[in-house]
Amino acid sequence: MTNKPERVVVALGGNAILQADQRGTAADQRANVAVTAGQIADLIANGWEVVVTHGNGPQVGNILIQNEEAAGVVPAMPLDVCGAQSQGQLGYFLQQALANLLRERNVERPVVTLVSQVVVSRDDPAFDSPTKPIGPFCTRERAERLMRERGYVMREAGHRGWRRVVPSPEPETIVERDTIKQLIRVGTVVIAVGGGGIPVFRRGDGRLEGVEAVIDKDLAGQRLALDVGATHFLILTDVDRVFLDYGGPRQRGLDSVTVATARRHLAQGQFAPGSMGPKMEAAVRFVENGGKLCAITSLDRAAAALRGEAGTSVVPC
Repeated sequence: MTNKPERVVVALGGNAILQADQRGTAADQRANVAVTAGQIADLIANGWEVVVTHGNGPQVGNILIQNEEAAGVVPAMPLDVCGAQSQGQLGYFLQQALANLLRERNVERPVVTLVSQVVVSRDDPAFDSPTKPIGPFCTRERAERLMRERGYVMREAGHRGWRRVVPSPEPETIVERDTIKQLIRVGTVVIAVGGGGIPVFRRGDGRLEGVEAVIDKDLAGQRLALDVGATHFLILTDVDRVFLDYGGPRQRGLDSVTVATARRHLAQGQFAPGSMGPKMEAAVRFVENGGKLCAITSLDRAAAALRGEAGTSVVPC
């Protein structure tokens, strides 16, 4: 390491906090977070300046189910408010676990969770074509009632039934960007832009207002990485690397790839739009805009990936 610490934004996938086969109890999530936070604590102990962001898919979905089930007792909250709730919930788990682990390592660093808003454009084409599924599956009859009574956009999702879809606009500006940078400068480990951030419109008079949408967490993560001047961007997910021809007889892993080659693979449709596609797009954008390296790998390979020894590295050339 150089005298000036290098800065990395660590983007945690949903599996870092809730495994697919788990019910999602507080105990489940705390146990998963403890393992994840251990990887992050090791990076900090080794001299990295770390900013953490995370997904919220399972958790915000559960919050929406709770809203639906309790709607006859207490008013349901809109999606932007549910996103804020999930930022507080997951930030609390991560913040507490990471602070405890840093204390065990004799590393004196405060850890703070910041509820984060991200400005999106009213003119984003995503608002004319909602695609992001959220919340529980339901019957056709209930879907029709939700469309009629609440104005939801509902789509049939195979044999599992119908599901609400919402816009997924591009992240433009992180409202709390300067505050995050100030906290980093005084040695704080910041957890921010959880779940892609809370999408907001900025009105002509400068006021902010929430909007029911979901920003892709990986694209928001790269926006965060660029805004805080990170040299590295680390996307931790449930596979150890990116694959070409995934699931087919010619499947093969990618170790290191330039932005030009990665762009070519993206144009060829090598990466699924709902899974690896946004991760590779985020990786390429980060490096195209001055980042040294973006690595995509599994939770247990974080340190090795930053050394270029594991996962898939996207590099300038």
